[in-house]
Amino acid sequence: MWIRSNSLLALALALALTACGGEAPADAAPKATAPLQLVAEDLLLLDTQSLAQGPVISGSLQPELRADLRAEVAGVVLEVLKDNGDTVAKGDLLIRLDPTAIRDKLLSAQEADRAAAVAMDQSERQLARMQSMAGRGLVATEALENAEAKRNQAQSDLASARARVVEARQQLEKTEVRAPFDGVVGARSVSAGDTAQVGKELLTVLDVATMRFAGNIAADQVGRVKPGAAVSFRVNGYPDRRFDGEVQRVNPVADAATRQVQVLVNLPKTDVSWVAGLYAEGRIDVASRLALLVPESAVVNEGDTHSVWQVQDGVLHKINIQLGERDERLGRHEVLSGLSVGAQILRHPVGAVKEGVAIRMASDIAASTTPAVQTGN
Repeated sequence: MWIRSNSLLALALALALTACGGEAPADAAPKATAPLQLVAEDLLLLDTQSLAQGPVISGSLQPELRADLRAEVAGVVLEVLKDNGDTVAKGDLLIRLDPTAIRDKLLSAQEADRAAAVAMDQSERQLARMQSMAGRGLVATEALENAEAKRNQAQSDLASARARVVEARQQLEKTEVRAPFDGVVGARSVSAGDTAQVGKELLTVLDVATMRFAGNIAADQVGRVKPGAAVSFRVNGYPDRRFDGEVQRVNPVADAATRQVQVLVNLPKTDVSWVAGLYAEGRIDVASRLALLVPESAVVNEGDTHSVWQVQDGVLHKINIQLGERDERLGRHEVLSGLSVGAQILRHPVGAVKEGVAIRMASDIAASTTPAVQTGN
């Protein structure tokens, strides 16, 4: 009976120690970590790829054909027929200015033209009479010369009057602002009721079909860039897409303030509706070499230390690596040390990723749990 009581007491003390957080026995087995289940798409097998080398280019999308329409005559804006984003054809009426003052000027010029034409006709007849009488000796030579002078003056007055009519008619036509080519209205600066002075900006017409990437490169890189060189770039507004173009021309004059050189890049034919002014950045491919590249998603950045999670013998290990150049075209980094060709790494190391964790492929799990097919006799 005493032995049984001592056994019960020892069991109670052990339970009490466990409840109070007492240490487990030294010979207790550690809890096993469950394997990390992956699919084939989670892993990346590294191999050498072509690393594009060349200067970085940054700038914006700009149309080659652009017209900033300004007022050529002063007047009040009566009507604005097109707004931003509207498609226009060559010759379409865009803005109408008040023509009242110019129309009055045209009427005055036309009246002066008619009066000068009458005076010209009278001087011609007077000169003809004087010439006839001078031939018969009935008038002095001085009278004939005066008639010729009056005819010449009338002829000059008529030419001036007709020039004023043409000028007034041209000014009247300028009260109607029309599209200079097929395109899209890019910026409207006036509304009905505004007063437009000569030179005031009215609106802008763009030909989006002539859009191109107008970028800048460092002056010390200009000798490496030639027309026709491939360019890979991203455009703000389309973060998940890369576009490929080629150098159209290199500006022979560097910017006086920044000392950068402008490079024009043609845009590829795509389903994207290009928008002028969007920021773009990329790299001009002037040379390439083979290198071991890893995607940005696979790299774990901790300050100045870079690492990846590599699968070795079915177990995850965190490997520190040294990065080199970045390929803007692929969005990948060159690996200088830490990895070699054939290494298998995680594409997206997130979640329960720990050093030494075993991995198990979902395909292997499915194969092991599939019941064997039994064939009947």
